[in-house]
Amino acid sequence: MKLSILIPVYNEIRYLELLTEKLFKSFKNENVEYIFINDGSTDGSREWIENFIKKDSSNNIKFISFDNNQGKGKALRKGLNESVGDFILFQDSDLELDTDDSYEMYKIIKNDQKIQCLFGTRYLSGKLKRNNNFINELAGRINSVIFNFLFHQSVSDVHCGTKIISKNIKDKINLSINDFGFEIDLATQIVKNNYDIFEYGISYFARTADEGKKITWIDGLKSYYYLFRTRFIDNSISTQFSIFFSVIYMTYIGSFFGLGTGKILMIIFTMILGLFIGLHRKIASSSIIYILCFVGSLFSNGNGKIYTVLLGFIIGVYLSKKFASLVKKSSENRFINFFV
Repeated sequence: MKLSILIPVYNEIRYLELLTEKLFKSFKNENVEYIFINDGSTDGSREWIENFIKKDSSNNIKFISFDNNQGKGKALRKGLNESVGDFILFQDSDLELDTDDSYEMYKIIKNDQKIQCLFGTRYLSGKLKRNNNFINELAGRINSVIFNFLFHQSVSDVHCGTKIISKNIKDKINLSINDFGFEIDLATQIVKNNYDIFEYGISYFARTADEGKKITWIDGLKSYYYLFRTRFIDNSISTQFSIFFSVIYMTYIGSFFGLGTGKILMIIFTMILGLFIGLHRKIASSSIIYILCFVGSLFSNGNGKIYTVLLGFIIGVYLSKKFASLVKKSSENRFINFFV
């Protein structure tokens, strides 16, 4: 088997010598291609890597270089396109994560055919850890919780930079995020293609901004947008239509509840509920929910209408699920499946 190790580099001149020493030592007995991607470095990192490659006689190093900084995501996507390994390892160049842990992860995935994807986690480890930034860790844990809620997973550290995927996964995913949102992009694509995410506890030695840490609070805010985008926007056309449709009619349903501020809050809640309904119900089956809610609104007046609409909603959710499963079992027609 062959392993491709992707190493994105952006202004890491102070760490490159030790990184390469540790990385080559950890994987000295493996069939590896090392792919360094210089992401527009201005501190001499590009020149250092070029000189390092000239001195290396193994011919197992590839080098990709961008003139300007494009973002971690774009650098790794380019590296993925150039990789030929049976497995692909993502290895950050800042030495926050230990290369020996990466090797342990590779041995696991190489020897277990059931595992196609293995994520490192900094939070489920009995290994050494140094992290003096409470806010960064809290944000990482919160983002993992949100990811798990949106995608029905139980991943402890979605942002960890050490990950290994198989070529099977590489050939199916369609990544699009250019910056540090790459970790969210990769995880969501894996889940959407119905692969299981396994985790392995690793060491973590956090850097400070003075030591070269590049993630900022702006990246933290953007991560919430990427979580929303990958769950509710980056979907098939039929799912996008169903999400739009369900949000509209759930907003209408929310208008039956409460008065004043309470009514506004209820409309917001039902709009959010509509997002999730649209993910799991196509337009035809989702229409059943709307029709029964509308019928329910005709059977009462005033506050009593709340109960009949709610009853219609509950019955509609149940019947729409039965309807969708029945149609899908009896039809493989693309047109029908678009709406059901």
